This record gives sequence, structure tokens and C-alpha cells, in this order.
Amino acid sequence: MNADKKLFTLVSILMGTSVILSYTLASYATLLFNVNEFHFAIRQTSFAILGISIIFILSQLDPDKWLTPIGFLLFFGSLTLMVAMPFLPESLVSAVGGAKRWIKIAGFSLAPVEFFKVGFVYFLAWSFSRKLGHHDGMGIINEFKRFIPYGVIFMGAMFIIAFLQKDLGQVVVLGLTLLFMLIFAGSSFRFFLSILAGIFTVIIIFIFTAEHRIIRIKSWWALAQNSILEILPDSLAERLRVPVEVEPYQIGHSLNAIHHGGVFGVGIGNGIFKLGFLSEVHTDFVLAGLAEEFGFIGVVFVVFIFLWMLQRIFKIANRAEDKSVYLFSIGIGLIFSFAFLVNAYGISGITPIKGISVPFLSYGGSVMLGSAFGVGMVLMASNRVNMNKIDRMESK
Repeated sequence: MNADKKLFTLVSILMGTSVILSYTLASYATLLFNVNEFHFAIRQTSFAILGISIIFILSQLDPDKWLTPIGFLLFFGSLTLMVAMPFLPESLVSAVGGAKRWIKIAGFSLAPVEFFKVGFVYFLAWSFSRKLGHHDGMGIINEFKRFIPYGVIFMGAMFIIAFLQKDLGQVVVLGLTLLFMLIFAGSSFRFFLSILAGIFTVIIIFIFTAEHRIIRIKSWWALAQNSILEILPDSLAERLRVPVEVEPYQIGHSLNAIHHGGVFGVGIGNGIFKLGFLSEVHTDFVLAGLAEEFGFIGVVFVVFIFLWMLQRIFKIANRAEDKSVYLFSIGIGLIFSFAFLVNAYGISGITPIKGISVPFLSYGGSVMLGSAFGVGMVLMASNRVNMNKIDRMESK
């Protein structure tokens, strides 16, 4: 195939790593749910095989014929499902904490938001390439006017995801992706800062309108305030200091797991903090579990493969002549980047925990298959750009 073989290989390596982590980090979860010790590993293997198949099949397709239909199907199909989910019976959807995020299909639960993210990026890329251009002489008022339709769509999606599904983390990732795609589409830096301020304000409003988000903020600040306030004047620090009302349970154990792993880790299967100290460590806290059992070396390996994957995606974008392909490839790279950073910052205590999975690494079919569609579509688009030929030319 003309598609980028290196990108395909790197994603396959990450998927294989996720299977290993799903086995070794889920030992407590298998006891908790009274399932076979290979339960999560077998399911993740199935997701990985299906994900690799999706990527391979998509990479063989003609982008001129299939890229737009698949992109719009993901966008409108997943958006329709997310709108309908609150009205569906519990036999068809899974509810956690009052939020209906998953649809039950043949014994599995899939989250439409993971597919919506890919469709949303494609919709933005398709539309930006036609409606947005350089901002010379336009003025910030006119930039706001042409942004209004996208702002309305984003606010609608944000209401569904943040309020109905109570998943602010996904909104943060989508908001950052939209923001940076505007820059690559030709918007001015002043407009970028204005939208950034607006998104930040809306996120603050969402945080203070939900009690569980306020608790997360307090939990994070209880752990982080000492290291932050010590660099401020004493009078100001005392005003900002709050009593520790909420024990930073998850973040504290996550940091302890990372510290316990050291440089080389305690060895596969020998982790302690996965034994009930961190809830379902193979999902949102997979990087903490990786750090404990495989140490700093294991984290560096995963980060290296992940960064190499992003480099290949951005390289496809850089070589694309079609602006929509250029923007879509950048958008998929940004989605992966922000998801990884939000998760890594959360488990290390730098920011509050958002419940975001690491693409291709965390356990779960939705994030695996949604990410597979993203990479598969990028590989489909790379058929227009012979990456193997470019690599040979650059190596000379």
C-alpha cells in the first residue's frame, strides 16, 4: 500500500502494549468483578485486532471516494446517538453516576463520543478548508462573525457532553483541538487569544455548576497547594490556602505508584497500587500502572513511540496538498496529543483528573476503535502522499 507503513507499525506497537497492560494491571479488577484472570486481556486483544483491521481496511480505500462519506457518517451518526441516548431505555444504554455515556451492542458498551471526536475533527477540517482563509485586513469582528456557526455547533456538542454525559474532560480536549485548528486554518493570533479566553470562561462555569467537579478541584488543590503557594509571598499564600477537606486519594496513590516504580520498575505483575489503591488502573491510570511496573524506562519507551506516531501524522499533514487533508491530519494529531497530556498531567497531580483515556493504551473498546478510525482515515489520506517515496528522498 502507498499509505504510511511506519505509522501503521507504531500504532500496532501501542495496541500490543495495551494488551499487556490490560493483563498485568487488571488483576484486582478481575477479582472485584469475579471474572477470569484473562478477561480484560482477551477483550482488549479483540479490540486491538478489530482496530488494526479497521486501520488496514481504511488505508486501502481511495480518499477521493471514501474520506468525506466516512467523516460525515462519524460526525452526524455519533452526534445523533449522543442526542438520543438520554431518551433510550437502560436496556440499551449504560448509566454511571446518572450519565448515559455508553450504548450496549452485543455484550459490549461503546461510547459514541470517541467516534464523535474524529467526526468533529473531519467536519472542522472540511469546513475550514472552504470557509476560512488568511485573516489579512479582515479585523477581529469579521473573524468572530465567520466563527459563529462553529461556535454554535461546539456549544451544542459541549452541552451534550458536559451536561448530559457529565464528561468535561472530553470538552477540554475538543475545545483545545478546535482552538489550534483555527490557527492552522488561517485565523489571527489575537482571535486565538479571544477564543481561548472564552473557552476558559465556559469551562470555569461548567466546573462550578457541578458538585463532583468542585470536589475534584478541591482534591487536586489540597495536594498541589503547598508546592505552588511556597513561591508566593506569605500574605498572599495564606489567603489562597484552603483547609484539606477532601483527601486527594486517587492523585496521592498515583504519585506513590510512579515513585515506587523508580527507574526500572518493580517488574511485570509485581505492582502494589493496582491492588485496590487505584480504581481500575488499566483504564484512566494506565500511565501510573506502567510507571510502577516498568519504571521510567517503560514510560520513556511509550512516550517515544507515541511521539513518533504523532510525528508521522504531522508529516502526512505537512506533505498534503489538499487543505482539508492537511487540517484533518493536524486535528487527529492534536486530539491524540491533548488526550495524552490531559491524562498525564492528571495522574501526576499537575492538573485535576479529567477521566480521559490514553489513545491506543488505555483499556476500552471505544477509545481503541475511535482512535483506529482516526488513524485509518489519516492513512487513507496519505495515499495521496507517497510517504515511502518521501522518506527515501529525505534519507539521501
